[in-house]
Amino acid sequence: MRLVNTLITIAFLLLLSACQMKNKDQQKTMTETNLITKKETTMEEQSNTTLEVAMKYMDAMGKGDMETMISLMDDEMIWHNEGDKSMPWIGPWSGKKVILEEFLPLFMEHLKTTKWDTEDAFASGDTAAFFGRMKALALKSNVETEEFTFALRVKVKEGKIILWNWLEDSYAVSKAFHGK
Repeated sequence: MRLVNTLITIAFLLLLSACQMKNKDQQKTMTETNLITKKETTMEEQSNTTLEVAMKYMDAMGKGDMETMISLMDDEMIWHNEGDKSMPWIGPWSGKKVILEEFLPLFMEHLKTTKWDTEDAFASGDTAAFFGRMKALALKSNVETEEFTFALRVKVKEGKIILWNWLEDSYAVSKAFHGK
């Protein structure tokens, strides 16, 4: 009888231990799930903020609202346009002061956007991407491009734009700039 009682006690202790281990595993799984959910929520919030900041900046550009543009630019912002190096606004422009005092006046002296339709926009974390169609008029040659596609990559940090990376049909823009 003692042997039976000992075996029952051991079986009960093993069962209790297994239940406690299962409970700890469930708690660990719930904690991991909560951390993943929190991380996803944080990423979604960051993505939403990034998209909102980038769209506010684009809207301000379209309206010529320099005050809003300036308020959304990081002091160390980089504006980067790829393309024909003979066009004076091409290349990376670093710093809010340089962008405002050198790049934008130079760009506005040479090119005017005559059509801009954003077709797709999304964000992931600190990066937003925009895709659409546009046309531009080269002001010195008075030649307008045909409609072409563009892509834009924007990075946002702490509610300010740190990168504005413009990708367009630089061949079409170059042809218009050179009067062809």
